[in-house]
Amino acid sequence: MTIAFVFAVCFIASTIGGICGIGGGVVIKPLLDATGIMSVSTVSFLSGLTVLAMACINVWKNRRSNELDAPRSIPLGIGAAVGGVAGKLMFSALKKAVNADNTVGAVQAIVLGIMVLGTLLYVLNKSRIKTKDIGGWVMPVVIGLVLGICSSFLGIGGGPMNLAVLYYFFSMDTKKAAVNSILIILLSQIASLILSLSTGSVPQFDWLILAGMVIAGALGGFLSARLHKKLSAALTDKLFIGLLVVIFGICIYNAVRMLA
Repeated sequence: MTIAFVFAVCFIASTIGGICGIGGGVVIKPLLDATGIMSVSTVSFLSGLTVLAMACINVWKNRRSNELDAPRSIPLGIGAAVGGVAGKLMFSALKKAVNADNTVGAVQAIVLGIMVLGTLLYVLNKSRIKTKDIGGWVMPVVIGLVLGICSSFLGIGGGPMNLAVLYYFFSMDTKKAAVNSILIILLSQIASLILSLSTGSVPQFDWLILAGMVIAGALGGFLSARLHKKLSAALTDKLFIGLLVVIFGICIYNAVRMLA
């Protein structure tokens, strides 16, 4: 039952996350934390691998898409990769200092909840906000660095912050931002995985659950790439807003439960 439940969560989250460009980890991490079936560290690691599988398939399927803006996304991705390493180190330092999974999980839930709420408020008001169109390499790398730190520290492998950043700093529309966000997530997760393996910071996990999560992520990546081409920008926006509301609610629940 546990494997079937985790597979369903990862498949649905990866599909919706791939369509919206948030990766799926932002749903998988808080939802599995809420169930308590695995430790916070294990959920963070396995969620990252699930998102990596989804991103690999999604980016491959969209590699020829005219929505993929490589000159901007690659610098963002490079920054996110470096930030992913920094965020992982920050998470390890916090875990070592606190030495309590529930406290670490509560911190992650609170920070994620604040970011999700901020993103939701921005998306609801973005039609009234004047956007920028940043070029070059330096600022995209710096922005990607911040995104990578946030996503890796929170164990979500990406997140709604990517889309808000791509909307505001690069004037991308919803569908273009979604495609480029997944490329950023891919590069960030590769760096995070390399760090975990090289430092021996991989937590204990069930191999069957890992296999189920990765397969679910890959299938979600395949399906999301196909659905993305068929859905309108307006429908994608509504899906994204609904998802943000659900995630925010889960974050509140997790923070209260883990601090109780």
